Amino acid sequence: MSFLTVLYALLFYTATALFIVGLAYKIRQYATTPAPLKIPTTPAPTTTGGVVFRMAREVVLFESLFKSNKWIWIFGWMFHVALALVILRHFRYFQEPVWGIITFIQPFGMYAGFFMVLGLLGLWARRIVVERIRYITGPSDHLMLALLVGIGFSGLMMKFVNHTDIVMVKAFFLGLLRFDLQPLPSDTPLLVHLGLVALLLIIFPFSKLLHAPGVFFSPTRNQVDNPRERRHLAPWAAELDK
Repeated sequence: MSFLTVLYALLFYTATALFIVGLAYKIRQYATTPAPLKIPTTPAPTTTGGVVFRMAREVVLFESLFKSNKWIWIFGWMFHVALALVILRHFRYFQEPVWGIITFIQPFGMYAGFFMVLGLLGLWARRIVVERIRYITGPSDHLMLALLVGIGFSGLMMKFVNHTDIVMVKAFFLGLLRFDLQPLPSDTPLLVHLGLVALLLIIFPFSKLLHAPGVFFSPTRNQVDNPRERRHLAPWAAELDK
């Protein structure tokens, strides 16, 4: 077994473990953080079903961003939808046989990579051109965008410029799942792409990208607007109230 194969196998085992443990820890932290006040952003739904519908609109359509800024919404929604298609397309590397729905979206996921990079560049330009956004932008914001653009660009390079043996790539990842290492191609774009993906997995639980699971725990979005009908008490406050 080559040194590169062993190195990348260890890298992905480590990155996946850190991603799962770190994400689970942060989700637990979000779930156990008390929300002592009833603070839904109004106008807010007054029923649980309404909250679910509102959250679905926020997660799928980015409703609040659409109301705030149409240009940012275009680039943000473009990036996230394209990213979802790209991720689903990559499921084929972990399945044998491949699910029918994953086979169906392959052509859409392939060209979604262009829209993913375009959306990222638009969001990145916003942090440079818009003065009030530039003021609150730190080095970590630029580094995260550079990392995501690098992942998207190197993936497109593998598909349209320097083709990689995807049969060997799939065998490698299936081997990781089965703890049976298989040779990994040594193409430079592939190694760069996989290295950046592993880096993203490692830093994801400690980055601003945690807004992905964090939106579900936002009290301004997940609370029912019923302060007059029902007294709101955080669990720790309820114990003191006894």
